[in-house]
Amino acid sequence: MLTDLTATRLSARLAARDISATEVMAAFLDRIEALNPKVNAIVSPRPREDLMAEAKAADEGPRRGWLHGLPFAVKDLTETQGLRTTHGSPLFADHVPAKDDLLAARLRAAGAIFIGKTNVPEWGMGSHSFNPVFGTTLNPYDTSRSAGGSSGGAAAALAMRLVPVADGSDMMGSLRNPAAFCNVYGFRPSYGRVPHDAAGETYLSTLSTAGPMARTVEDLARLLEVIAGPNPETPFCLPKESFADRLERPIQGLRIGWLADWGGAYAMEPGLLDACEGALSVLEDQGAIIEPLAPPFPAERIWDSWVTLRAMLNGNAMRSHYEDPAKRALLKPETIWEIEQGQTLAARSVYQAQVARSEWYAAAHRLFSRFDVLALPAAQVWPFPADWRWPREIAGRQMDTYHRWMEVVIPVSLIGLPSLCVPAGFGAQGLPTGIQLIGPHRADAEILALGHAYHGATDWPSRCPPPE
Repeated sequence: MLTDLTATRLSARLAARDISATEVMAAFLDRIEALNPKVNAIVSPRPREDLMAEAKAADEGPRRGWLHGLPFAVKDLTETQGLRTTHGSPLFADHVPAKDDLLAARLRAAGAIFIGKTNVPEWGMGSHSFNPVFGTTLNPYDTSRSAGGSSGGAAAALAMRLVPVADGSDMMGSLRNPAAFCNVYGFRPSYGRVPHDAAGETYLSTLSTAGPMARTVEDLARLLEVIAGPNPETPFCLPKESFADRLERPIQGLRIGWLADWGGAYAMEPGLLDACEGALSVLEDQGAIIEPLAPPFPAERIWDSWVTLRAMLNGNAMRSHYEDPAKRALLKPETIWEIEQGQTLAARSVYQAQVARSEWYAAAHRLFSRFDVLALPAAQVWPFPADWRWPREIAGRQMDTYHRWMEVVIPVSLIGLPSLCVPAGFGAQGLPTGIQLIGPHRADAEILALGHAYHGATDWPSRCPPPE
């Protein structure tokens, strides 16, 4: 079926006129109609007749780029011109932007046809995609379970073959955690690889980045080439690079430091570390050298720095919503908590958080003089019941915040390292998980090449698709 093909293969066949954009669009829309109600991954769908007309125009017009004629559902945190963008919030339930964010503009310029949006948690807060506008996105492998978040809609849509490739974003672990939950790939690129829009504060807001999601690493690399490249209006941008033509690299002798549960700092549900070590054994069979690694930095200092800086950013960026009583009444408790945490911070606390962040950055890069890659689990829990707001405990350890249960992603997020979540197989209950492969800043191509080698040996998304 066309919906089983990779985005790379679809793009090549469209370019060769072996298939038409109208055929591709019809195949995906038929599948969405049949299966999206099962998982609630794609929201704000556009009318079928409009999409078929755009696909026909793509067939008749000049080729615009790698995504030419491919259906694409943009994450519902990204502003899309003429297409409802809710941020999962009732405050924006009817919001139709007048212009595209930079990311959406780059996708359109490459020929993507926007079919709708992918579901998110309210304001992207929390790694469980539920909100009062659209409800909950469910896991394709068990619809009683969460698909993760905040790119949960994107991950579930990919796993169900509702879209060929997808965008995501990651402040905490929003590309990696849902990828692990849904048996697909999610890549958080080096900070600066995919720029922000020139809106609001852009110097201190360096915790979040957009990135690609896909069922193959080659698709990830090609989508990254579409959305990456500097924005001259924002700081800290990295130059544009090619990635898809640099995937074939030997991994013989590559040294991988396995951080596991950070010396017990990160609570893990049973079976997760075993699954991750099974994934590492695949790389070991290909010639990589796996070495267990003791905690290189105090986990609590990383967490304290993260929580402080996240609260500082959220508490100020969202302050106007909080200060309006009518709007505050429509914010979820976790969002209110974030804002209130941020409003109580002293400048000294923010400074100390930045010192810890700086020291961890230096320590991490000293590690890369000994190791080519670091590895961590991509999740601390298996996909949990969809009617939970968040896991309250892990292996008997109580979680003290709504996001402590995904602390394992923070070492990467705090200092902007490239991190690829690759599928790591399934647990005893038939639920998927993943492992993070992490490189030094700007080593995106090297990490993608390692993931490509792993994919060639495993191809979990094709081997184990979800039931229909």
